[in-house]
Amino acid sequence: MGFFSKQSLHFVFYISPLAIHCLFLSISSSTALDITTDTEALISFKSQLSDIDTLHPLSSWNQSSSSPCNWYGVTCNRFGQRVVGLNLSSLRLSGQLSPYIGNLSFLESLQLQGNQFTGVIPEQIGHLIRLRALDLSSNRIEGMLPSNITRLVNLVKLNLSSNNIASQIPQDIDSMKKLQVLKLGSNKFYGAIPPTLGNISSLTNISFGTNSLRGGIPNEFGRLKNLTELDLTINNLTGTIPPSIYNLSSLVNLAVAANDFWGDIPQDVGHKLPKLLVFNFCFNRFTGRIPGSLHNLTNIRVIRMASNLLEGTVPPGLGNLPFLRMYNIGYNRIVSSGDRGLDFITSLANSTLLNFLAIDGNRLEGVIPETIGNLSKVLSKLYMGGNRLYGNIPPSIGNLRGLSLLNLSHNDAISGEITSELSQLEELQELNLAGNQISGSIPNSLGRLQKLNSLDLSSNQLVGEIPTSFGNFQSIVFMDLSHNKLNGSIHRQILSLSSLSTVFNLSKNFLSGSLPQEVGNLIRVSTLDFSDNLLVGDIPSSISNCLSLERLFLARNMLSGLIPKALGSIRSLEILDLSSNQLSGSIPVELQNLKALQLLNLSYNDLEGAVPSGGVFANLSSFHFEGNKKLCLLSSCVTQGHGKKIFVVSITVAIVVTLILCFTIGLLYVRSRKSKAATPLKTVEPYHPMVSYDKLRRATGDFSQENLIGTGSFGLVYKGHLGEVSISTVAVKVLDTLRSGSLKSFFAECEALKNARHRNLVKLITSCSSIDFKNNEFLALVYEFICNGNLDDWIKQKKRHANGNGLNLMERLKIAIDVACALDYLHNDTETPIVHCDLKPSNVLLCEDMSAKVGDFGLARLLIERPTNQVSISSTHVLKGSIGYIPPEYGWGEKPSVAGDAYSFGIVLLELFSGRSPIDDRFTGGLSLTRWVQSAFPDKIEQVVDPQLLSHTFDNDLAPKGPNLQLIDCVTTILRIGLSCTADSPDGRLKMKDVVAKLKNVRDTFLKLNKNIHSNH
Repeated sequence: MGFFSKQSLHFVFYISPLAIHCLFLSISSSTALDITTDTEALISFKSQLSDIDTLHPLSSWNQSSSSPCNWYGVTCNRFGQRVVGLNLSSLRLSGQLSPYIGNLSFLESLQLQGNQFTGVIPEQIGHLIRLRALDLSSNRIEGMLPSNITRLVNLVKLNLSSNNIASQIPQDIDSMKKLQVLKLGSNKFYGAIPPTLGNISSLTNISFGTNSLRGGIPNEFGRLKNLTELDLTINNLTGTIPPSIYNLSSLVNLAVAANDFWGDIPQDVGHKLPKLLVFNFCFNRFTGRIPGSLHNLTNIRVIRMASNLLEGTVPPGLGNLPFLRMYNIGYNRIVSSGDRGLDFITSLANSTLLNFLAIDGNRLEGVIPETIGNLSKVLSKLYMGGNRLYGNIPPSIGNLRGLSLLNLSHNDAISGEITSELSQLEELQELNLAGNQISGSIPNSLGRLQKLNSLDLSSNQLVGEIPTSFGNFQSIVFMDLSHNKLNGSIHRQILSLSSLSTVFNLSKNFLSGSLPQEVGNLIRVSTLDFSDNLLVGDIPSSISNCLSLERLFLARNMLSGLIPKALGSIRSLEILDLSSNQLSGSIPVELQNLKALQLLNLSYNDLEGAVPSGGVFANLSSFHFEGNKKLCLLSSCVTQGHGKKIFVVSITVAIVVTLILCFTIGLLYVRSRKSKAATPLKTVEPYHPMVSYDKLRRATGDFSQENLIGTGSFGLVYKGHLGEVSISTVAVKVLDTLRSGSLKSFFAECEALKNARHRNLVKLITSCSSIDFKNNEFLALVYEFICNGNLDDWIKQKKRHANGNGLNLMERLKIAIDVACALDYLHNDTETPIVHCDLKPSNVLLCEDMSAKVGDFGLARLLIERPTNQVSISSTHVLKGSIGYIPPEYGWGEKPSVAGDAYSFGIVLLELFSGRSPIDDRFTGGLSLTRWVQSAFPDKIEQVVDPQLLSHTFDNDLAPKGPNLQLIDCVTTILRIGLSCTADSPDGRLKMKDVVAKLKNVRDTFLKLNKNIHSNH
């Protein structure tokens, strides 16, 4: 036995059971302690949750009950010693994530997806170093990622998608070497994608869609040889796709849609990525041709390349795709020619699973082939509009019984009649044939389409009556039959469609008869347009039942009678146009209750009496009454009435006072004439009357080229002289009324500035809404004249001081403070907060003393909460602002906000001190003004400061000549403020009140420092 004797060996074996027993007791004691720790952690976790009643699955979580290993959603290890799994997915849990979650130190899987958790991810989650799966997706979590999240080095799956997390992706994420699935989509992640992700060779899934990521795709992604899914859709990424991406032969899903990528798509992409099932390159700037190799991928499901700059023809091979579900090449520059230009559609008959086909918005020419009826029976959406198609709609299209949407609009040359076979499409929800040359009558059989919710037959050559069968459309929300040759009356059946909630447009037809009382059944509709027809009779008072109505157009008919008082009860009404009819009587005072009213046009009727003066009639700048000879404003009406009373009384007066009476009547007559001539419409500025077109014409020298001082988005600006106002030299902004949006701009500017008064806002003196000498509508706004031009000219050195110098440091800083003060006032100190929406240097004007004033409120928005959440159709998806200054969130449909103005201000601040425009030619390939400044911050800041500013000696900036250290420190602080304003996440931006305080602090510190320097010299 060597070293051991028999006795010693016997002793060892004798004590071994005792040792094992002691060891077991020790382990049992330790286990009890650890499971107690886990129990307490789970109870603390539960305490942060809301609304846990006795029927909830977590009601069993009770410290006095059995081991937590028996609780709902809890998994323990083999011996019940520690909690290793927690799965509480889809339980509708609300509340915050408890930091005590970090005490479950043996946790390997945490599944909390599909709940309503709020707050931030606690830092303590970084203690769970054994975690292999972390899923917090589909909650309401916000804030930054925990700084220590990359300590979770054993993570295989990390899913944080569908939350409100606003953070950068950690640069050291490659410490998570085992990561396979990384899903961060539908959040507010910003900044660049870390190239270090390319070091995690185990990654199979990267999903970053719907965030605010910037920059390009790292070339290092080419190392991820196991990657099967790369989803970067809906971000702010830019540049070209690195060639290395096309070498990832394992890719199954490649989606980069809705970014700013450019360059050609390789023709051999289908050969290099043979496993592709999803190819999504929509909404970018890709050029070249459609890669024919994609049509050789026999297993591919989705091909999406819409809204790019692709050219050429549709390559052959579409018949090779039996599993294809979506083919979308819409809105490119794809061409075809001749009658058979659409024959490629015939090839798709082999794709029996095809659900979505879009070839719209191209330059395709040809006849719709009869073989279109052979396409997939499950085809749901078919977009073919916006091409150069001609000929008839083939009857075979009625074979596509699964269609829910058919759009053949704006091909200009589709002709013939509407085929009755369309009535076979019983699943159809949207039918759009607008903008063609379709003739004949509307088939009565279309009324069979019971599921139809949108019908657009506008701008064709349709004749006959509106089918009575349209009264069967019980799901219809939008109907546009305008710009046709329809006749007959508006029958009662079509006015029974209470489901209509957006637009009902019958304008520009030959409809006759009266407007039935049943129009009041349209209780949900927001826009009614029956203008330019032959309607007669009264406006039915039942129209007041349309309580959701925002726009009512009845202009250019032959309507008569009184304006119904009941119109005053439609509180949502924004536009009311009753012009060019035969309406009589007075304007109902009830209309002054329409607080939302932006445009009222009652011109060219036979109205009489006084225009109401209360409510919305207090500001008449956007109201039209011309062509009503018997109408008068209250003051002139009173004067005229008083004269008449005196005249009536004077008939009974004795002859002895005849001479006095004649003198009195004559005097009153003169005063009445003066009063009528001088009484203007009440305008934005109560001290200045609205000026006439003729006065503005003379003030600007007949709008001469010599007086033209600027151009804007909606018109021209002239210098003028109005001698009778306190500010005689003015700037006259004449709006181009033919340009889309000019009228809205006029209203926005009037509404924004009518009650706004601040030293750093350009003063709106008055306005003009009239008819010019050619009988065209004329709109103009009159402002104070600012003599030193706009900031853009000073930054670009088109304007300089008399000594040849440009803007020095203190001038720039003063301008920045003035602009910030103006925005702070608009956001925080007006009765209703105002968002400018178009702040840029050309909209900042400089006075003689170089103080700054903000102007051009043509895109401004008042932040008023609407009584309903209905979106204005005319403004849906309209991007507000100027390229380079628009905050990223506006690009994806977010409403204008004060945070958006802060972003624009930040860009202006960076431009003011760097001298570089955000649309400078050098800012390509992912480089932007903010990224350029950040790249030099803070050690190389001299590289991005305007050289003109650095060339100034400190004598110009209240400091002695010598090294510009103080200037560099000052500019560094200012640029830091600018970068803080341009954070990708709106929540991460500085408020304008804080910006003002910080900039003033920079100014005061700099002045104090230079005062001390002067005193020491």
